Amino acid sequence: MDISDWRDKIDEFDRKLVELLNHRANAAIEIGKLKRQAGMRIYEPDRERQVMQNIWDNNAGPLSEQDLVKVYERLLDVMRNVQKRIIAPDAEPTRHDTEIDAQHED
Repeated sequence: MDISDWRDKIDEFDRKLVELLNHRANAAIEIGKLKRQAGMRIYEPDRERQVMQNIWDNNAGPLSEQDLVKVYERLLDVMRNVQKRIIAPDAEPTRHDTEIDAQHED
């Protein structure tokens, strides 16, 4: 395969990633609604640790654990902001440092 073929493959992967990310966001929205009904907080560090452990346990590489931390820190931050828009639609989006940040330095 040449560079053009590989780029076509990456474009297809990106289309699939966008679809999956939107499915994940829809799930986060539903969870946000349930959190609102239950009076729960958006940020749940124990759940985020579970998510990361699941990712690490299922990582076959070539991405390192550190690489995945960087990707998922941002992803979880975005998903928290999606939930925040559901729970408190008038609030400003914020970036929360997570316990994952402290555990995995660059």
